[in-house]
Amino acid sequence: MISVASCSIALLLTSVAFAAPAPSSAASSVVVSATSSSTVPSVPVSGSSLSPTTSIAAATPSSIAVASSSTATVPFIDLNPNGPLWDPSVSGVPQPERGSLGATIIGPTDVDTTKANPDLLAPPTTDHGSVDNAKWAFSLSHNRLQTGGWAREQNIGVMPIATEMASVNMRLEPGAVRELHWHKTAEASYFGPLLFFPLTLKRDVVGICSQGKLPSPKNPSLQVLTAGIQGHTQVTAVDQNGRNFIGTVGPGDLWYFPAGIPHSLQATGDDPEGSEFILVFDSGAFSEDSTFLLTDWMSHVPVEVLAKNFQTDISAFARIPAEELYIFLAGRSSIDIATRQPVILRTKAVPPDNQQDPISPEGTVPNPFTFALSKVPPMQLSGGTAKIVDSTTFTVSKAIAAAEVTIEPGAIRELHWHPTQDEWSFFIEGRARMTIFASQSNARTFDYQAGDIGYVPGTMGHYVENIGNTTVRYLEIFHTAVFEDISLSNWLALTPPELVKAHLGFDDATMAHLAKVKPIVVGPA
Repeated sequence: MISVASCSIALLLTSVAFAAPAPSSAASSVVVSATSSSTVPSVPVSGSSLSPTTSIAAATPSSIAVASSSTATVPFIDLNPNGPLWDPSVSGVPQPERGSLGATIIGPTDVDTTKANPDLLAPPTTDHGSVDNAKWAFSLSHNRLQTGGWAREQNIGVMPIATEMASVNMRLEPGAVRELHWHKTAEASYFGPLLFFPLTLKRDVVGICSQGKLPSPKNPSLQVLTAGIQGHTQVTAVDQNGRNFIGTVGPGDLWYFPAGIPHSLQATGDDPEGSEFILVFDSGAFSEDSTFLLTDWMSHVPVEVLAKNFQTDISAFARIPAEELYIFLAGRSSIDIATRQPVILRTKAVPPDNQQDPISPEGTVPNPFTFALSKVPPMQLSGGTAKIVDSTTFTVSKAIAAAEVTIEPGAIRELHWHPTQDEWSFFIEGRARMTIFASQSNARTFDYQAGDIGYVPGTMGHYVENIGNTTVRYLEIFHTAVFEDISLSNWLALTPPELVKAHLGFDDATMAHLAKVKPIVVGPA
């Protein structure tokens, strides 16, 4: 009887529910708006009358109207803007407040850092959950100073999220040499018109190089792609078949060396500042200190073995450095006979523009290690430009693909993701922000400026938005033979419309805005 009674009650309640009149659409929308929307006033900034870069307005009736036509079974999103609340020029001390959320800072704070990172101190309300830090500035990296240049690195020691790639920022004075060496991975480089960056991806290193100064990187294999701005860098290499190569890379061009291929880098004398570049490696644990260097190896081989190997007298090796040179000025050195200590003559012997490799009986490499990206016309897009290079155009680059992207003020590198490859990015100029969506409601927004590194693990959705008043220029680097991305707009445009409408409540006008061809960089609406 108890069981039957329980069933009867359940049936009765169900009957009542079905018999009750359906709530009006207006009533439903009000309830939804009350649970999902909030009025968020402008952010206060201590000691300043500054108005925020983006005004945070109250919910408007139009948001209720949108809600009234929806059949969603969960609350609707908030239509209030969520832009950065200040820029680095703000006076006073920014506060961690967004509308009714947060409170002022009572204790000490690094004002310059908070000014440069508004979306960390006062994040958009769309941020949720946890995403590992995806920003690093080379200005925070320890620097290794050498005669003729310097080098500083980024790896998982400072940026744990970057498990697949690490990078090195290197500077060479005119005539200075990054000594003959090789890596366990391949090396590729991009020499951009403003900066030169060497970069590395898994099993690869990518390099980017620039003349002058960049705005304020233990890998078992390496490939490098390099980019730069002014000045030139001369590169040499010999492959496993005894075929050699020499080339000079200028602004906007690339170089690439497969894993294990010995090579050198030397700044030419056409610019008094020399060159600067960034190398990217295909292991987040890579350290520049683990490179195989010529002088380091020679100084750790018994001299009698050297004599047998090179079929000469032991005395021929008296001037081999006892320690690695790493970076040095290419001038003649001498030895103090009494102390056996080297005497370095600080002359800058720059490589001649027409320098030739010795003639090899095996000939030269079949596919050049350099690529004139500067001569490739960029794709002109509604919000900027893009140049994409991979093995389909740069034959030797089997493990590195890259894109050089510009975004005009108010424009955006569209919402997208990369199917399997992590993205290592370097910001050359401008101010940008990026939100990384890591699934399961985890999303976080980061702000970038010139000299910053960004990182997005494979498959995670993201965008890059220009939040400044000047052009954003940055690089996207991947450990892959062919560049790949999936555009959100393109995906939705090529999916049956009724299916998209059922998910997102789009009307026909909105569906018409979806792009059947990837927009890549989208201009202001």
